[in-house]
Amino acid sequence: MRLFVSIDLPDALADAVADVQKPLRDAKGLTLVDPQQTHVTLKFLGDVDEDRLADVEEAIETAVDAAAVGPFEATVAGLGVFPSLDYISVVWAGVEDGADEMTRLHEAVERETTAIGFDAEDHEFTPHVTLGRMKDARGKETVQRAVGGDPPNLGSFRVEQVRLTESTLTPDGPTYETVTRFSL
Repeated sequence: MRLFVSIDLPDALADAVADVQKPLRDAKGLTLVDPQQTHVTLKFLGDVDEDRLADVEEAIETAVDAAAVGPFEATVAGLGVFPSLDYISVVWAGVEDGADEMTRLHEAVERETTAIGFDAEDHEFTPHVTLGRMKDARGKETVQRAVGGDPPNLGSFRVEQVRLTESTLTPDGPTYETVTRFSL
C-alpha cells in the first residue's frame, strides 16, 4: 500500500482550485492535480506492507492525540513553488490560517512514524496544497508569471480530521482512498 497522512480539502473548494489552475494549463511540462483530490500532506509514508497497517494507524492516533489540536479553520491562499523559481518541480497554494495547527500535527506525526521505522523528512515542512508537478522546464515562464501575479485566495474550510490515505498510481494519475480517519 502506498500511504500518506493528509488533511483533505473539501469538495466546496474544488472550483476555486480549478480557477487558480487555469493560468497554469498552458504551461508545457506541467501536470495539474485533479481539483477534487487536493489535500495537505502531513507525512508521505510510501510503500507500506499491509501487516504494518495497525502499527501505522496506532502511531497516527497517538500523534493526533499528542498534538492536542482541536478542530480549526484553515485558509488556502497565495502561490509558491518548490524548490525555487529557477528550478520548479511543484506548484502549490499555501496555507495561511491554520498553518500552525498543521505544523503541530505534522511534527507529531513525524515523531511517531519515525519512532516505528519510517524515514524522517529531509526538508522543512511547509503546509501547502499541490496544484501541479513540473516534468520539465518548457512551461517555466508561464508558471513564474502565475506565481508572480496577485496572490489568490482559494477560501477557508474547517479541519476536523486527519486521514491516512492510500494512493494508487494509474496511467490517468493517482487515485486516493481514505484508509482511516482520525478526529481532532
